[in-house]
Amino acid sequence: MYSEEDLNAAVASGALTQQAADALRGHAARNHASPAADEEHFRLITGFNDIFVVIACLILLTSIGWIGGNISPALSAVAVAASSWGLAEFFTRKRRMALPSILLLGVFVTAVMLMALQPSGGVISLLGGHESSTTHVIFMSLAGLAGALAAWLHWRRFKVPVTVAAGALAVVVCGYGVLVALVPDSRLWTSSISLLAGIAVFIAAMRWDASDPARQTRNSDVAFWLHLLAAPLLVHPVFTGLGVLSSTPNAYQAAGVLAVYVLIALVSLAIDRRAMMVSSLGYVLFALGALLKTYGAIGMGFAVTALVVGSALLLLSAFWQRSRQVVVGALPAGVRAWIAPLQ
Repeated sequence: MYSEEDLNAAVASGALTQQAADALRGHAARNHASPAADEEHFRLITGFNDIFVVIACLILLTSIGWIGGNISPALSAVAVAASSWGLAEFFTRKRRMALPSILLLGVFVTAVMLMALQPSGGVISLLGGHESSTTHVIFMSLAGLAGALAAWLHWRRFKVPVTVAAGALAVVVCGYGVLVALVPDSRLWTSSISLLAGIAVFIAAMRWDASDPARQTRNSDVAFWLHLLAAPLLVHPVFTGLGVLSSTPNAYQAAGVLAVYVLIALVSLAIDRRAMMVSSLGYVLFALGALLKTYGAIGMGFAVTALVVGSALLLLSAFWQRSRQVVVGALPAGVRAWIAPLQ
């Protein structure tokens, strides 16, 4: 299996001409009966060897962390971070294995964040064991900053697409910690902060998408992971604000959930990304299932809801490009310049 990145590398090295690469893409798209841009490609696994390497890495890194933890938690974090970087030098930089690269990136960034959190225990002990919430928030901010720097260094060296999303998440954590440290009452604004962070990440994802509208380079993979991060940050506060999680939803709340989901579907069609629809699907199933149960469909509410919603999503998938033509055709020309072209 060859990725878009492999094809571009082959063109750059002269192994393939640009015309041959485009012909291969078109042939693959015709075989799958859908345009290449519609497939929303991203590399995750190329064979069972990816899974084999991931299992081996997990065993090795767990044992290193365990042994180091018996000496010092700080030593454990340093050893795991160094080991994950060393493994990435082979499996990411040389072998270009997608799934192990994602795992090693996540372990490296997490270990660096834990390294930043280690001094907090000593600070708390100096305070007589008193766990100051302000102290915890400050160290959470430092951990987020350390994670962002770790992701930046990892990106500079390995260029794993998910790295940008990991760094963005670390920046969100750092920013939230700084805000809470400066304005303690901002703890009450968590949903609003999440929504604003989601908007910022979504804009960043759209910028990466705009740099590769044909979705043939690494930029498209970066945008995919950013959309995957932005989706829950945007969706959760919206549905929480509708009150569907705090109580049994009524008919008005269920209608609101459906209206929001339709809006999300329209946005997903416009940008040709499905992440937001997937992230909000659970809220829709819960709200409509609970509503049917309230009105007497006990035991069958969720099943009926899943049947209707699942059928609708399959129909939408089957006619995705036709639906996009309707949605994108209604958008201004300036907006269409930012999104994937129609096929």
